[in-house]
Amino acid sequence: MSVSPPKWSASDRTPPKDEEERLRELGYQPVLARRMGGFGNFAISFSVISILSGCMTLYGFGLNTGGPSVMLWGWLGVGLFVLFVGMALAEVTSAYPTSGALYYMADRLGGRKWGWYTGWLNLLGLLGAIAGIDYGCALFMGAFFNLQFGFEPTPGSTMVIFVCILLLHATLNLFGVRLVSLLNSISVWWHLAGVALIVGALVIVPSDHQSPEFVFGEFVNGTGWDNPVYVAAIGLLLAQYTFSGYDASAHLSEETSNASVTAAKGIVRSIWVSWIAGFALLAGLTFAIQDYAGTQDSATGVPPAQILIDALGTGAASALLLVVIVAQLFCGNAEVAAASRMVFAFSRDNALPGSALWRKVSSRTQTPVPAVWLSVGFACVLALPSLWSPTAYGAVTAINVIGITPAYAIPVYLRLRAGDRFEPGPWSLGRWSKPVGWVAVSWVAVVTVLFCLPQSHPVTVDSMNYASIALATVLVLATVWWFVARRSYGTPAAYGSAREQARIEEDIV
Repeated sequence: MSVSPPKWSASDRTPPKDEEERLRELGYQPVLARRMGGFGNFAISFSVISILSGCMTLYGFGLNTGGPSVMLWGWLGVGLFVLFVGMALAEVTSAYPTSGALYYMADRLGGRKWGWYTGWLNLLGLLGAIAGIDYGCALFMGAFFNLQFGFEPTPGSTMVIFVCILLLHATLNLFGVRLVSLLNSISVWWHLAGVALIVGALVIVPSDHQSPEFVFGEFVNGTGWDNPVYVAAIGLLLAQYTFSGYDASAHLSEETSNASVTAAKGIVRSIWVSWIAGFALLAGLTFAIQDYAGTQDSATGVPPAQILIDALGTGAASALLLVVIVAQLFCGNAEVAAASRMVFAFSRDNALPGSALWRKVSSRTQTPVPAVWLSVGFACVLALPSLWSPTAYGAVTAINVIGITPAYAIPVYLRLRAGDRFEPGPWSLGRWSKPVGWVAVSWVAVVTVLFCLPQSHPVTVDSMNYASIALATVLVLATVWWFVARRSYGTPAAYGSAREQARIEEDIV
């Protein structure tokens, strides 16, 4: 029995109505520069997913929670389910291509409270992602300096590197979306070439490799839990942590040409390209492991770096580690762009304290400058506890995923609930919309539970999974702020009032 692929609507292949006109219909006067093409839009989500960031940073987690078999088979399975989530979200993005993205979709399909809570979850996830990506990059830089110069990274020195990275990303984003788009386009080829270089070197140079039976069948449990099914389920989070951030294409839709189609395509394409390249990277690393225990307990603090050292030598390992660090810098820069657009959009609808400041746009670059600084500033504050606690970085990662992942499913669920009342955009799943949507919502419900489960035993202050606390904290704060801002918050029904026009003019500085 054969199953035909989803049939996209005919308008997917024909020019849609003017995007600026469509944005006005959705309630907003265009103020951002629409200078990003389809490839650039795909590139920002691909850069945020960043397999050279997620897979490399979390590889040590995978070694401990299920080992090679769970990492490889888990990547294939999780990637498939995430593709369902991405397709379902892309369909809703095509109908509502705005910088607000998820929360705007939820607001339109479910009402103000749905939009409010979705927005706060999405915002926390995006800001947590900046902190997680850039702090992870700082850790890799510390490992690189250790290899090259004998530098011993401390929490204080790592924090200094982290702050420097944040300042770099803020500065790059202030130059405008054209530079961001260019850097993201370079990032795509850098990631793909980097994966090819790393995997190629690990295949050709080492004389010894692990067997296929080891790579696809070895199960390792270093969690302290006895149940292998539980450990395997927790191990799936390596892939799920990595497959996040593809909503960046939606957040940059007001700066993308033909966004009703290209933003939707950007989401889906970023997932399947990452799926293929990420599998090659994980397989290449795992086949090249020379000493499993030594890799887990690497003096560098970065297990993939130890694999490269053991297999290729210190010189080659340092060079490839530099490739990974540059990829992580691309990733963090793209995340700052996505998060700042969310800050801008949420402030445009008066949802944040100080909204009048955060929604201002530079008349020269058409970039939301205050939103960029708020994004990197808040990310810095989130990572500050890492100065005192080694578990703080894990908590930041938890904040990222527990915020952003449920937010993906809410617009999809509301679209399913709306039924025929939902008017699809030019990129549509057609008759596949409902089955794809329900698979997506069900998967997000499952992984949200997994995110909150304890990952090691016994559970202590240092080993506790703080994701559930982060989720509860966000929901409580969002509820409290709702009673303060509910009268001023709201997405516009249609653009055009004199009051709205006057406010837009005030916000362009």
